[in-house]
Amino acid sequence: MTHPKAQSADIALLLEGTFPYVSGGVSSWINQIVRAYPEYRFAIVFLGSRRNDYGAFKYPLPDNVVHFEEHYLHEATQWHPQPAARRGEAQGQTLVLQLLEAFSHGPSSPEAMAAFEAVARQMMPDGSVQLGDFLYSKRAWDVICDIYREHCADPSFVDFFWTVRIMLQPLWLLARVAQQLLPVRAVHCASTGYAGFLGGLLAQTRGLPLILSEHGIYTKERKIDLFKSEWIRDNRNVFQRDPTELSYFRQMWIQFFEWIGRYCYHCADPIIALYEANRLRQVLDGAPAERTFNIPNGIQLARFAPLRTQRPEAPPPVLCLIGRVVPIKDIKTFIRAMRRVVNQRPDAQGWIAGPEDEDPAYATECHNLVRSLGLQEHIHFLGFQRVEALMPQIGLVVLSSISEALPLVLLEGYAAGVPTVTTDVGSCRQLVEGLDDEDRALGHSGMVVPIADPQRLADAALALLGDTAAWQAASQAAIARVERYYTDTLMFARYRKVYETALERTPPAPHAPGDPAWQA
Repeated sequence: MTHPKAQSADIALLLEGTFPYVSGGVSSWINQIVRAYPEYRFAIVFLGSRRNDYGAFKYPLPDNVVHFEEHYLHEATQWHPQPAARRGEAQGQTLVLQLLEAFSHGPSSPEAMAAFEAVARQMMPDGSVQLGDFLYSKRAWDVICDIYREHCADPSFVDFFWTVRIMLQPLWLLARVAQQLLPVRAVHCASTGYAGFLGGLLAQTRGLPLILSEHGIYTKERKIDLFKSEWIRDNRNVFQRDPTELSYFRQMWIQFFEWIGRYCYHCADPIIALYEANRLRQVLDGAPAERTFNIPNGIQLARFAPLRTQRPEAPPPVLCLIGRVVPIKDIKTFIRAMRRVVNQRPDAQGWIAGPEDEDPAYATECHNLVRSLGLQEHIHFLGFQRVEALMPQIGLVVLSSISEALPLVLLEGYAAGVPTVTTDVGSCRQLVEGLDDEDRALGHSGMVVPIADPQRLADAALALLGDTAAWQAASQAAIARVERYYTDTLMFARYRKVYETALERTPPAPHAPGDPAWQA
């Protein structure tokens, strides 16, 4: 596939594992944002794990995406240095040792951030902290051995050594990407993580305005992934393990993501959350409070409002989970809840509308669970569907996730007049019950239940489906809430101001690479 290339752009979007290769959620929002501002020329930098982990584009690139490039963090590339014995750059080793010493002062210490910034800058291709030294030098080997001896009790040294390599090696790739990126006037990250590190480098080395929009909190979501991961070795025996303690491997990964997140927060202005609880979490994780504020998601009312006339007066006994079939959506809890629903409502149907290709093993487990519970006639995996086609047919949008931010699918359901049963994650309680007195006065637009509780999920769904008056009241509250607070018109106006403010800080025509004025 031939991707668009350009000599310059207005805004670079740094995207990790989302648009255009993954559908729904953040990707849907990115598609909205880019199409909302045809006057801006966007460059998209996609970061993925390995090329084979992604299929074809799930979204066509809008016409105002003038440049697209992709980089895969865990694939060998031609610029990787050849193995060769080397002592290592003394200046680079000194900076790394200063960083390790600064970490001992605590994560919020200014010494730690200053040292982190210094090392990040020297990871650039012309710096003193080079990939070849990290991979092959005697100095790097000594540092890794010292850290292992001091801190690591559970994994073998071989496991520790390769984990450090896998974790840190992508940072040099990102430094190269930062150096070679086409001239742009502003940078917009949709997460911290590796994309946020790249954004921080661009802000630090080019002096570019960095906008950060976090839907979920990246470090929190990575913690969930790491808790559940089976690829992280824990070689402690059963007598050494304390279930209340994380293995050193997991702690190391968590601290790594926390630190590159803190670096992104340090460089970004503004730092945008979807709702207040996430903004407070950003501040807790190191974001300067004065740079943070909220911009909720918004949806296109005109797309969904006409569907209200197609809906029946009584609730259809159809529960629909719209989302990817992945562990974080906790599809299994929905399936188990359906067993209880069907026991009381034999006419009930459970639809799972979302792609299954992101985690095929988990999808297989979900199919097997349906069969083991005897629900083959009641639960249907629909794959990716146009949401507009589903809404007139369903009684409830169900969200069983263990982590969310401000789910677009709930807003889409609301706009079509469909109430929800959702787990108490992210902003979902706010969406169902309201944020302040004025919002709460609109009424409840569904019901909120605990995470991973199939019984409570089933009982809430049965209560709404079995009470037409309550279901209709929830539908009216849903419509009123989305129309007042969560339209795309409000969201686009707020982001237009963000972009205008950022672009005012840079010249209208960027300088060419090599021009000294181009550098910070």
